[in-house]
Amino acid sequence: MPAKTATKTELVPLADRIVVTALKQEEETASGIIIPDTVKEKPQQGEVISVGPGKMDDHGNRITIDLAAGDRILYAKYAGTDVKLDGIDYIVLNEKDILCKLVS
Repeated sequence: MPAKTATKTELVPLADRIVVTALKQEEETASGIIIPDTVKEKPQQGEVISVGPGKMDDHGNRITIDLAAGDRILYAKYAGTDVKLDGIDYIVLNEKDILCKLVS
């Protein structure tokens, strides 16, 4: 019997969905006050992991998403679905929940 190998599951978003990981929030303010986990707000910044192909319009044309893996984004505060897979936390968002792309 062959030995089982550990396989990593990949999240492949469909239609106009985007998979992101939340960027860590600052643990300490500029003045040195440490923020406990109980009062931290839900993060709103994330890094794009993968992007769906886009949704179809009424004429059957694909509307692509203007994001790519590695992009940093700002998304709506309580948007998306939290998913934990292989010990990693992801958020699956609809394209409409993304507010902007962060460019530095």
